[in-house]
Amino acid sequence: MAQARPNDSCGFDFGTSNSSIATFAGNQPRLIELQDGKTSIPTAVFFNFDDGQTYFGRQAISRYLDYDEGRLLRSLKSLLGSSLYDESTYVRSRRVEFAEIIQLFVAFGRSATATDTTAGATKVVMGRPVHFVDDDTAADAMAEGQLRAAAQAAGFKHVEFQFEPIAAALDYEQSVKSEEIALVIDIGGGTSDFSIVRVSPERARQVNRKDDILSYSGVHIGGTDFDRLLSLKTLMPFLGFKSRMLKGNMNPPSWYYHDLSTWQRINVLYDGKVITDITRVRHESAEPDKLTRLLKVLELKQGHELLGQVEETKISLSSTTEVALASVAFDKGQKLKVGRKQFEAAVDDAMHKVGAKIAETVTLARLKSADIDTVFLTGGSSGIPMLRQIIGKSLPGAKIIEGDAFGSVATGLAIEARRKFGE
Repeated sequence: MAQARPNDSCGFDFGTSNSSIATFAGNQPRLIELQDGKTSIPTAVFFNFDDGQTYFGRQAISRYLDYDEGRLLRSLKSLLGSSLYDESTYVRSRRVEFAEIIQLFVAFGRSATATDTTAGATKVVMGRPVHFVDDDTAADAMAEGQLRAAAQAAGFKHVEFQFEPIAAALDYEQSVKSEEIALVIDIGGGTSDFSIVRVSPERARQVNRKDDILSYSGVHIGGTDFDRLLSLKTLMPFLGFKSRMLKGNMNPPSWYYHDLSTWQRINVLYDGKVITDITRVRHESAEPDKLTRLLKVLELKQGHELLGQVEETKISLSSTTEVALASVAFDKGQKLKVGRKQFEAAVDDAMHKVGAKIAETVTLARLKSADIDTVFLTGGSSGIPMLRQIIGKSLPGAKIIEGDAFGSVATGLAIEARRKFGE
């Protein structure tokens, strides 16, 4: 049920894996309940072929896992600034552009800001990563423009942007008692973003904070990359990844497995031509049973469920050292043991790139590691023990504060919205 709100602005954290929205109630920012009493929902859309309805967030995932006939799309944010954004996908007999799908999700989020007297907020500060696209300023600007257009098409008349790690810093600043230099680390679904900000109770009352932002940086590595790398390391070999062919020193095409391990690419594999091609490859394989498992997953359209199981394994490995993965790819009762060391080996290169970018952010601020008072962590993958180890080694004197993994950015964006729109 929509809650009465005293203003017409909000902060919208449109994330790769999860999304949240916040606004002000009185003098305090608050996260909005988006679905089933939760303030964070998966960034997912499901077109249900059985009833012709479109479902979002948790309901989208639930309908898909209930094996309703339809089309599930996730990691929509990853399409921004890419060649895929201008493409389309089949929904029954009609093609739907990805731009329209992103607009539909943003409109669903905006509907949660509605009150008895308004159809929803008309002013928004959208979060954005430091880099939508690494090392490509033109594609990065295009991605922001695409998200702006989606927000406007969804009903937002005034659209502004703020870097996600800066927004998280504004959220953290609400709790500080004295001046600090804070390094904000936001490990999201598609990007890892960093900012160094001077925060204090006094500075929090200032409108212009430009001089307090000492540096910011980011890299296009996030939770979905960790899912992909873990999938390729542990599960894909059981479906034929790097398996032997009968002739020559060859393997099955690797793109099958990379696409099956990448949220926004899974639907490509359901094409009849692809399944026919894999069937041909199975006849030429020295390990056809593995290709049979792959075909079963694709024919039953279980790709998203498969990768969802890998994602859950990744999450569990933050609190335990081994997980027994019972995958849809296996026969009933069969399980695969996945250990934390396997996960760390799979993501080692990516995680050290994140660590290098953290060090670069400190250097850009013309600071030394000893100058950082606090590390504020947010984002769905911020709890990975390997990341904590890297931070502890490079910033041994800093205290580590855990923010709301899925709410800190949206809360900070709401604070920014109040400042920008003067409410």
